[in-house]
Amino acid sequence: MIALYCVLLLTMVVGIVGAVVPGIPGTSLILAAIVIWGAVRGFADVTVALAVGVVVFLLSLGIDFLATYWGAKKAGASNWGQIGAFVGFVLGFLGFLPTLPIGGPLGPIIGLFFGPLVGAIVGEYLYRKDVMIAIKAGIGIVVGSVVGNLVQGVLALITVGVFILTTFPQIQAAVQAMN
Repeated sequence: MIALYCVLLLTMVVGIVGAVVPGIPGTSLILAAIVIWGAVRGFADVTVALAVGVVVFLLSLGIDFLATYWGAKKAGASNWGQIGAFVGFVLGFLGFLPTLPIGGPLGPIIGLFFGPLVGAIVGEYLYRKDVMIAIKAGIGIVVGSVVGNLVQGVLALITVGVFILTTFPQIQAAVQAMN
C-alpha cells in the first residue's frame, strides 16, 4: 500500500509538471491517480480529493481555451493566428520546426514553447500581411497560453495538496501498524 501511494504521488508530480508544460498530461493524470487510490482504498477515503480533482480537471479544460482566447483577443489576433498557434504547437511537438536547430530530446520540448509563437505569427501574417501586427498577435496568444498553464499548475498543486492532506493519515496508520 505504501509503495502504491508513493507511485501515485510520483504520478501526481508528473501531472503537476504536465499542467504547466504543454503536451504532458496534467490534471487528468492527477485525477486518474486519485481514482486508483479510491479504487484500492475505498472512495469514502478520497471523497473530498476526488471532488476537487474532478472540478480542477473540468476547470483546466476551460482554462486552456479561455486563457488562449483572452490573450489572442487582448492582442487583436484573428482566428488565423489561433489556428497557426495550434499548428505550430503540433509541428513543434513533433520536432518539425526547421527554425529550431536543437534536436534530440530537447527539440520537442523547445518546440512546444516556440511552435505556437511561430505558428501564430505565420497564421496572422498570412491573414493580415503586416509583420508587426502578426508578432503582437503571436505574443498575445502565447502569453495567454502561459498564464493559463500557470493557473492550471496552481490548481494542480492544490489538488495534490488536498489529496495528501486527506490520505496521509491512512499512510501514517499503516506505517505505525508495521512497527
